[in-house]
Amino acid sequence: MLGGLKRRVLRQMFRVPGARLLGSKVPIGSVETRVLLGLGAKPMYTFGVYSAASLAKSLGVSGISVIEFGVAGGRGLLALEKAAEDVEKHFGVAIDVFGFDTGEGMPAPTDYRDLPYAWGQGFYKMDVERLQARLKRARLMLGDVEETAAAFLPKIKHPIGFVSFDLDYYSSTQRAFRLWEGSPETRLPRVMCYFDDIFCYNEYVGELCAIREYNLNHPEMKLCPMHFLRHTQPHPSAWHDQIYMLHDFRHPLYCVNVRQQNSAATQLPL
Repeated sequence: MLGGLKRRVLRQMFRVPGARLLGSKVPIGSVETRVLLGLGAKPMYTFGVYSAASLAKSLGVSGISVIEFGVAGGRGLLALEKAAEDVEKHFGVAIDVFGFDTGEGMPAPTDYRDLPYAWGQGFYKMDVERLQARLKRARLMLGDVEETAAAFLPKIKHPIGFVSFDLDYYSSTQRAFRLWEGSPETRLPRVMCYFDDIFCYNEYVGELCAIREYNLNHPEMKLCPMHFLRHTQPHPSAWHDQIYMLHDFRHPLYCVNVRQQNSAATQLPL
């Protein structure tokens, strides 16, 4: 990462009022700088893709797949494309980008766990043609998430390294976890995850409920928050509490040491 002096200068610069707002709209500095300072329209995406590519590089894996579940209008997927482009150049690791969505908006809620008081059928419908015209590298996977996630795995070229879950519902998130049913070769031993809709809710509804039930039913694979992540970052943000990691304890690469000797304590080994 950046040298100590440059790191301190950048930290001070982005404490100036308005500087971080500017940094969220204009691609200031290298991708490494933007990850360090949490800059960009979707800093959690850049952080996740960067972290996944760094792990792949350490393990000698030539490429990764990054995914957004719940594309809606497409701003997130476009940000994921940009992050993939920048990180790919930085690490020399190939990055494939995918967006999963029904294309028709949210389905009907199944029960109270889907928080029907907050969302409903038809919310966030996609303009498919308009979005397709703007995409450069991302591929849309349209249809029911349970079917598209299962069909996706046999065709994957690079292991999954980062996933954003923005499906809102408990039921849709639970179905998207079929992504973890493939062989170990379909994912890195630790997969960076971002859960968009865990704020203001509890572990008995929504995405948190899906995570809790997944962990109860999978003793050798766990979705865990990155505790104290915000305390290792120069500019703590709410999204640091939304970063999770899928740990595949039986993955053949899980125990491969990726920690560089004399690495700084704040540079977390993934």
